[in-house]
Amino acid sequence: MVQAWYMDDSDEDQRREHRLKPDQPVSVEELQALGVFYHKLDADNYETDPELAKIRKDNNYTFMDIITIHKDTLPNYEQKLKIFYEEHLHLDDEIRCILEGSGYFDVRDKQDRWIRIAMEKGDLITLPAGIYHRFTLDENNYVKAMRLFVGDPVWTPFNRPADDLEARTKYLQLLEVELKA
Repeated sequence: MVQAWYMDDSDEDQRREHRLKPDQPVSVEELQALGVFYHKLDADNYETDPELAKIRKDNNYTFMDIITIHKDTLPNYEQKLKIFYEEHLHLDDEIRCILEGSGYFDVRDKQDRWIRIAMEKGDLITLPAGIYHRFTLDENNYVKAMRLFVGDPVWTPFNRPADDLEARTKYLQLLEVELKA
């Protein structure tokens, strides 16, 4: 099961856990209330995994590719890591499945606090369009991830502040509905 927790505000290496003391874990249900969904898949057999096939079909994820983030495989590695870690949002959902290695997705909660989500082999996460987030490797400095998209891939990040974008407005409306439920 995925682990998530509220982060401290330390400026230490972004690849560390950054857990508060005492630890403040975040449940899968709390992530779902933010529109963040998690699945555990068979990363060794992702090409034939029936659960992944169902997720792709149900959500119309027609495009898939694989990215390996490591200093020996990713051009402009250091620059890319900085870009991934800048707080941003996308106009479409961000769907990632970890095939090898590990890393962290950080998302903002309803009070604008950072939640860190530890991702490892077999973890699939869906971040909704309009949620502020960022990604970093952990101290292993390696991840191989599958990226899924509806239609042609769009990787355009909109760095914070981007509150005037329709995707952000719709996301905030979703949160209001969740608060009233």
